[in-house]
Amino acid sequence: MWKALRPNRANLVVWQWSLLVLCFVLWYVLTSPTLLPAFYFDDPNKAAFFFGEPQKVLVRIWEWFATGEIYLHLWITLIETVLAFALGTVLGLGVGLWLALSPMASALFDPYIKAANSMPRVILAPIFGVWFGLGIWSKVALGVTLVFFIVFFNVYQGVKEVSPVVLANARMLGANRKQLLRAVYLPSAMSWVFSSLHTSVGLAFVGSVVGEYLGSARGVGYLILQAEGTFDINTVFAGILVLTAFALILDAVVGTLEKRLMKWQPKSGETEKL
Repeated sequence: MWKALRPNRANLVVWQWSLLVLCFVLWYVLTSPTLLPAFYFDDPNKAAFFFGEPQKVLVRIWEWFATGEIYLHLWITLIETVLAFALGTVLGLGVGLWLALSPMASALFDPYIKAANSMPRVILAPIFGVWFGLGIWSKVALGVTLVFFIVFFNVYQGVKEVSPVVLANARMLGANRKQLLRAVYLPSAMSWVFSSLHTSVGLAFVGSVVGEYLGSARGVGYLILQAEGTFDINTVFAGILVLTAFALILDAVVGTLEKRLMKWQPKSGETEKL
């Protein structure tokens, strides 16, 4: 019964794109001063001023790519995001495995990890600007602090969730510490890691853009900041849409990598058949 209600891949894509088109149509209707009477603002033109006009946003994006104006800025933001994402993931994976497998170190660093995680990381941006300058590394450092804790806690929990029965069986078969790490702990942690990476992609972009807001001369965040200074809401939304599109592309890359590395994991419903 439930299988019959599931749309196939082609229909799902059509419905997803239809929903996107519907959102743009609704946006256009609500911000057009001629299609609807003013129901929120006294002046119908104010809706377009505050919320932009989708046709102008799309034209701005087209101009950016047609003239090549955005390529350098987009490249800088993507480099910052990918570096923050990669470094934060590696550090979170390494530290998470270390503390999960070292009870003494875990107990020692537990209050410090919790204190660092509770700190609003955005306030570190000015400090990173002083330490690393206004180049890409201050933005990368901020992004790393956002990605690290997401990956760290998922890896830590994934290792802790390893079945004691599986561990006992592996030890009984003569597995040493390295073999346990490779064959038991890492596979258990990887499913948790990939679930966190989809969230980390967006946070890496947040770190890059916030860093560009606080001090930079290049990047998509810089373009958005300049547009805000001139009250150009259409350019602001254009920058947001470009960042969202590339965040989705990076998330799709993570999803593809997950499918290739997690082939051993049973798909949903397969365990029920067994």
